[in-house]
Amino acid sequence: MRRRLIQSTLAVVLVVIAVFGVSLVIVETRTISTSAQERVSSEAQRLASIVDSRLIGAGAVNAEILRAQVTPDRYAVIKLPGEPAFEVGSKPDGEVIRGHATGEEGETVVVEEPRSSVTREVGRTLLIIALVALLAVVAAVLLAIRQANRLASPLTDLAETAERLGSGDPRPRHKRYGVPELDRVADVLDSSAERIARMLTAERRLAADASHQLRTPLTALSMRLEEITLTDDPDTVKEEANVALTQVERLTDVVERLLTNARDPGTGSAVTFDLDEVIQQQLAEWRPAYRGVGRAIVSSGKRHLQAVGTPGAVAQVLAALIENSLMHGGGTVALRTRVTGNQAVIEVTDEGPGVPADLGARIFERTISGRNSTGIGLAVARDLAEADGGRLEMLQTKPPVFGLFLSRTPIKRPPSASDEDPTTVR
Repeated sequence: MRRRLIQSTLAVVLVVIAVFGVSLVIVETRTISTSAQERVSSEAQRLASIVDSRLIGAGAVNAEILRAQVTPDRYAVIKLPGEPAFEVGSKPDGEVIRGHATGEEGETVVVEEPRSSVTREVGRTLLIIALVALLAVVAAVLLAIRQANRLASPLTDLAETAERLGSGDPRPRHKRYGVPELDRVADVLDSSAERIARMLTAERRLAADASHQLRTPLTALSMRLEEITLTDDPDTVKEEANVALTQVERLTDVVERLLTNARDPGTGSAVTFDLDEVIQQQLAEWRPAYRGVGRAIVSSGKRHLQAVGTPGAVAQVLAALIENSLMHGGGTVALRTRVTGNQAVIEVTDEGPGVPADLGARIFERTISGRNSTGIGLAVARDLAEADGGRLEMLQTKPPVFGLFLSRTPIKRPPSASDEDPTTVR
């Protein structure tokens, strides 16, 4: 690109120089020739005036008297009436410029000047024009190189930015070049980089959330299937199979919720449900795991509470808190229900050492973990709680107490585009 810009600029300059330079040479040559001719004619007229003045004054007119009036580079021939012509100066060789004049007393004066003087003057003019043209070419080349670098370097940077985007590095560069068109391209690339970064973040977050949220129901399902393989009692097989089917339904609900949140994070499916059913489901699900480590899980508090939310999401939040207590807590885990204002609260606590002081409120941040775990369980749980208008908080650090707050009245959501337009295709 640099070469093409330099070549095109240089070609334009050469064309301009050729057109205007040739025209200027022709005009200057003609001007110099005309000026020389007029100069010689004026010289002849001047000599004729001198001769007239001397003839009128009855003075002598000869070559010696007029020699001082003629410059060394000129040659003059004067012819008086009735007298032979006489010459002043040396007759030039080659082509000459000749001027004629006739005086009032009938005398004729012819002045000649070598054309070589005109040639020399034309040569000097051509040299000056050639030097000016050369300077113009040099200046054009330097300007072309500067402009080529100014345009080519940003394009190289933009190409590198596009290459980085294609290789999976979506960091915007926020670099501008002072050229509106190139800055516009840079703006578009930076905007695209930010969108790609958001999409990659969303995809990574979806993958992390999916792996975490699917792990618990898959583990529970695996435990139920193991119980089936270890027993020959038909009633036990039937009971465990029913529990396994419940886990499959829960797993399906988790997958559907993940996909729904990936398409539209603001979409919720909150309904009014009985908290006791969700809590009892979690107790039945986690008791085998707690018995396996010699611990217990119990529930207490107000019964028959109605709350607004997505039962599957609430179950996921409680499962995350119960699993967190199993991994990091100690002693008996208790689920307590109570009412505060217009909200139903489920508190999950255990008898363990609690949350380290250095974690504090950061416990809900992603990648923050007190041990070698993923660090996204509580963050996902908070997102699930907030998706339906609830909230998840750490009420106490030692012993640890987490509270899930759920509304007891339905939340009014603004109508979506699909609700307003019955013809919308899903």
